[in-house]
Amino acid sequence: MALPERFSNLPDYAFPRLRKLLSGIAPGGEPLILTIGEPRHAMPDFVGRVMAESIADFGKYPANEGTPDLLAAISGWLSRRHGLEVAPERIMALNGTREGLFNAALALAPERKNGQRPAILVPNPFYQVYAVAAAAVGAEPVFVPATPETGHMPRFADLPTEVLDRATVAYLCSPANPQGSIASEDYLEELIALAEKHDFLVFSDECYSEIWRDAPPPGALAVATRMGLPDRVVMFNSLSKRSNLPGLRSGFAAGGAEQIAQMRRLRSYAGAPLPLPVQRVSAAAWADEAHVDQSRALYQQKYRIADRVLGNIPGYQPVAGGFFLWLPVPESVGTGEDAARKLWAEAGIQVLPGAYLARDAEGGNPGRNFIRVALVAPADQTEAALNRLKNCLYQGG
Repeated sequence: MALPERFSNLPDYAFPRLRKLLSGIAPGGEPLILTIGEPRHAMPDFVGRVMAESIADFGKYPANEGTPDLLAAISGWLSRRHGLEVAPERIMALNGTREGLFNAALALAPERKNGQRPAILVPNPFYQVYAVAAAAVGAEPVFVPATPETGHMPRFADLPTEVLDRATVAYLCSPANPQGSIASEDYLEELIALAEKHDFLVFSDECYSEIWRDAPPPGALAVATRMGLPDRVVMFNSLSKRSNLPGLRSGFAAGGAEQIAQMRRLRSYAGAPLPLPVQRVSAAAWADEAHVDQSRALYQQKYRIADRVLGNIPGYQPVAGGFFLWLPVPESVGTGEDAARKLWAEAGIQVLPGAYLARDAEGGNPGRNFIRVALVAPADQTEAALNRLKNCLYQGG
């Protein structure tokens, strides 16, 4: 039987590619894995108790869009964090943000726009689900460079008018994965105005929004609401990074009433609702900020470690938000793949080549000469790893 062509040009996912790249290479030291963005800080201490109290609810079918208690907790968080008053019908629970970022395109991106094949705008580098969503709906993925020259944010306004007029969705991640850059309020205002002018939606991936250096990153839905354009943005967030609960698989989408209604409608047919005990833990997590503050302080400590160890490296960019370092590879080493092999073979450090998080486009692959390093280990391990990385890759700086 023939297989669908729409996914035929997808590269292997980043982590299988990395396993192939390092296959047969023995680590040159005690292994330190700095690849996957899996938080290792403590979970909130109430998780076990709430889960235990709700255990009998595994015997019930859960609410598909989210229980009233969970939706109220998310609405309360949106009010405290962003000053938004978002009714429960404008919120939908998700199995983490990846599900929502994919299914939102299925629910909201039309098959044609202005009589043409639609375009979905994707920052480059990017979280790989964006491109898969574009392929699933038959849209042309338009990869927009997010490089040092652009402040690591995509300049959507620089695209040709012909492309913008075909655009149905623009994905944005702030704080950005992998670069750690943050979209300012001015940037968000310009993007939302562009979306209004050319009639497309902004899918704002904000799953790193509660991990920041100096100030809370602005939210796209809050900016759109102040502009009187709340229907232009669907925002996504989760408990994976905020609350150190990646295995809970719990997040949400919030946006205009029509957009969320369409997403809920699709999910009623094809979605997998969160089990009720998971929803109860989630509600407790969104209602509590103390554990978030404690975790953020640990990340800020690791920012300072990274600045101290790597701050004199040419091209080093301090992290503004999230927990990834996006490090340039010295010309003498070669590409990000060369750096990954060298670090594993000589220092036992595993990092992710930047090219695995980007696509070849006009001007080449913007991740080719970078590596992504996850600052998820405890501070002492992080400092030891970064010192080993510096001595191996940058010859002491």
